[in-house]
Amino acid sequence: MGKKSGSQILLECLKGQNVDTIFGYPGGAVIPLFDALYDETDHFKVYRPAHEQGAAHGADGYARVTGKTGVCIVTSGPGATNTVTGIATAYMDSIPMVVITGQVANSLLGRDSFQEIDITGVTMPITKHNILIKTAEDIEKAVKKAFAIANSDRPGPVLIDIPKDVFTTVIDFEPTDIEEKDSVFADTISIEDAEKIAHLINSSSKPIIYAGGGVKTANASSEMVELAKKAGIPVVNSLMGLSTIDRTEPLSLGLVGMHGFKEANIAVTKCDLFIAIGARFSDRVIGDPKKFAQKANIIHLDIDETEIDKNIETYLSYICDVKNSLKMIVDSVEENSRKNWLNEIQQTEVKSHYTSKDFVAKNIIEAINGKFNEQAIVVTDVGQHQMWTAQYWKFNQDTKFVTSGGLGTMGFGIGASAGAKIGAPEKPVILFVGDGGFRMTCNELLTIAKFKLPILIVLMNNNTLGMVRQWQKMFSKKRYMETDNTDVVDYIKLADAYGIEGIQVNDMFGLNDFLSHLNLTKPVLLECRISKDDNVLPIVPAGQSLETLILEAD
Repeated sequence: MGKKSGSQILLECLKGQNVDTIFGYPGGAVIPLFDALYDETDHFKVYRPAHEQGAAHGADGYARVTGKTGVCIVTSGPGATNTVTGIATAYMDSIPMVVITGQVANSLLGRDSFQEIDITGVTMPITKHNILIKTAEDIEKAVKKAFAIANSDRPGPVLIDIPKDVFTTVIDFEPTDIEEKDSVFADTISIEDAEKIAHLINSSSKPIIYAGGGVKTANASSEMVELAKKAGIPVVNSLMGLSTIDRTEPLSLGLVGMHGFKEANIAVTKCDLFIAIGARFSDRVIGDPKKFAQKANIIHLDIDETEIDKNIETYLSYICDVKNSLKMIVDSVEENSRKNWLNEIQQTEVKSHYTSKDFVAKNIIEAINGKFNEQAIVVTDVGQHQMWTAQYWKFNQDTKFVTSGGLGTMGFGIGASAGAKIGAPEKPVILFVGDGGFRMTCNELLTIAKFKLPILIVLMNNNTLGMVRQWQKMFSKKRYMETDNTDVVDYIKLADAYGIEGIQVNDMFGLNDFLSHLNLTKPVLLECRISKDDNVLPIVPAGQSLETLILEAD
């Protein structure tokens, strides 16, 4: 191929990984790379956000809806550190990303040079792998390795740090056909193990499946649902595991844990067999680990060995390919309706006390759900609205749910929704965001407006940091401190400043009228002014057993 600069080699390597979409922000250290991109606009579409954090969240949202590896390019120093929250978010939720950061020239490394930061050191705990490239000759191998690692086993972000002089160095370059393999995917469980698990299921009278995000990552939702239906096993989900089973399916109990419905949490406390599939046992799920599923034998199937017996001791555990392993278990398990167990669970369900006219989160979300039905990609920021969406949206296996689970990143939503829409332009994208998270990254409205992304932004405005206030109300004797957002911000005018249509509604009549006329061909901000006393319920106090859930807030 002849002589090429480091920048040109990097772009050729990205082409080799089938990358055509980049979220990036230029700066001093990456000017040579953006100069090379100037000649590659026929192949690469570059989306510049308002802030580097938006670039990271955009690449994340893009990856979640496409199944591809998100790519983010930023400059050195503050450009790199501005991506840290986005990298950590992707790491906690197992999202494949490759973040390329510029660095000061090799001759300036270690001299406290302008915009120098040890970004590989900073991000070591929140990446699967990172590397500082010292020569142009190392670029191809590093890129291939980065994409291999990002997508192998449990996916996650990888960072490549490249000094400015490496971008400008010209060398002879011929691409190789050698693929970098970081690791071998886990094997399917043995026939004997499948039969052992099937025997435990067959012998169980009160089994539960706990499905996490790993089920989606492994594309194993169909196999998991087939097992549940054949053996009559109710399914509870982690936040990341929602949409692995249709929420309208009678076997679906929805979210489990701190904000899980009563029937889900009580089912876990009563079960005699607990089957965790592609899921972590996080503190938000298990509450008090000493009182979690005390009556049950616990089976854990996952691709990440570090999650086995980390927080909960298991009876059986397997590091395996979940999809093919589930197929084998389905073949071995007996058919069983388990009507008595399902009836027992159903009797614990708590009926809503809201009327259809109440302008509350439940009714708002269900109305929007009804408008878009199965079509929408659902994105949330973090806070009360996130949990309400998790509770009340009728997820199905075709729903893409984009949310920050493990890290709980306020400010995630707007950037991620932009990335999601870019990744799936044919799908309607609905963003639920609270006024607190909205204020953190509302600058990314610029990205949505600039690229004319027809996203419905549902601003659940209760003029407070709702989740923090709820905790202060319930657990800190109503000592409200720095949670009030009642001020002069006019969100409709703010949207207008970005050229985005803004509509405010205050009741269900106004919302239903808006939805009846909505044709989502352009970005729209829908401000729903709700009460600050609309709480997320149930709630299990932190560290307590799942059966101690609170159903009403004083």
